[in-house]
Amino acid sequence: MSQISSRIWSDEEVERLIGWRRALHRHPELGYTEEKTSDLVAGILEQAGYAIRRGLAGTGVVGELGRGGRSLLIRADMDALPIQEVNEVDYRSENEGVMHACGHDGHVAMALLTAQRLAAKPTENGSVRMVFQPAEEGLGGAKKMIEEGVLGPEPPDAAIGIHLWNGLPVGEVVVRPGPLMASVDEFEIVIRGRGGHGAIPQQTVDAILVASHLVVAAQSIVSRNVDPFHPAVVTFGSLHAGKVFNIIAQEARLKGTVRTLDDAEWRAMPERLERIVAGVCATFGAEYSLDYHRTNRATVNEASFTGLVREVVEQVVGPEVRDDVQTMAGEDMSEFLDRVPGCFLLLGSANAARGLSSPHHSPTFDFDEACLPIGAEILTRVAERFLGPNE
Repeated sequence: MSQISSRIWSDEEVERLIGWRRALHRHPELGYTEEKTSDLVAGILEQAGYAIRRGLAGTGVVGELGRGGRSLLIRADMDALPIQEVNEVDYRSENEGVMHACGHDGHVAMALLTAQRLAAKPTENGSVRMVFQPAEEGLGGAKKMIEEGVLGPEPPDAAIGIHLWNGLPVGEVVVRPGPLMASVDEFEIVIRGRGGHGAIPQQTVDAILVASHLVVAAQSIVSRNVDPFHPAVVTFGSLHAGKVFNIIAQEARLKGTVRTLDDAEWRAMPERLERIVAGVCATFGAEYSLDYHRTNRATVNEASFTGLVREVVEQVVGPEVRDDVQTMAGEDMSEFLDRVPGCFLLLGSANAARGLSSPHHSPTFDFDEACLPIGAEILTRVAERFLGPNE
């Protein structure tokens, strides 16, 4: 990695970034309850001169700067996770059972510094819309904000967001056109058999046996239905059935997720899964119900704007920008990118030498705060470039 090029981050800027991040980390809030987080965000934006809208999706905050011309939406998600933090740090979560275990505290901090920088040198050629979104973690916050008008009567010309990524060392950046993160579907299957005595199985339809065959059979969807060049995942994360050792269970309840990067595969998945469920249950004489819920589609970057972002990132971190990383994790930034051409990028945040490499959604998750000025620099330069007179 070449030496990072910057406008020179002042000690005061870095201190503010880390201060905001740690304050947010100490006081994490779950989706749709981000009251203190929203207050902090709104106060900083208002002081910087932004026109503020609050209350979208309950706790969302939008700040608008400038008018006319081109417009850029910069999005940061605010919610934490229902995880008990075990890190021994002085900014450890003070909210029992709630933790910023995915880097959203860093996302908010980077966006706030970007907002201040842009307000200090406002463009005459367009406007920036800072969107601080609640409830990203599977709760549909982006879609709800859009339904309540965050894009306005005239949607922005482009959108950008950054996700800190502990799968990469601090300073590495992933910018790639096309699918970056997967769709997220959730399903629940209830199998209904006929219970009975564990020693007299011929009188029963064993829901546990049916469920066991179903879990195995469903793996054939990826291995035999999906194009091998189109990544997909079918995961069963929960199976509950029976309570007593000598009673054959009458009902089994299974929950899981389906992930895809390709739109055609995404569309085909519900029918594929139901065909397997129906076939296995028919084989054993069981009945079933299937509840299949779409959370969000794949996060897909538009090629032209992503090319602009890559040029900017190369100016910040050097030419070694990566385009070889995709993940089957999902992000509801996809809701914005379905409607507005844009780019979502991954910013390396791990530092194994300092013990900062735990995976996202882990009770030991933490990241190297040296990534934060890099992210703020990228967002600021992209805004200045996109809204500049020559673009």
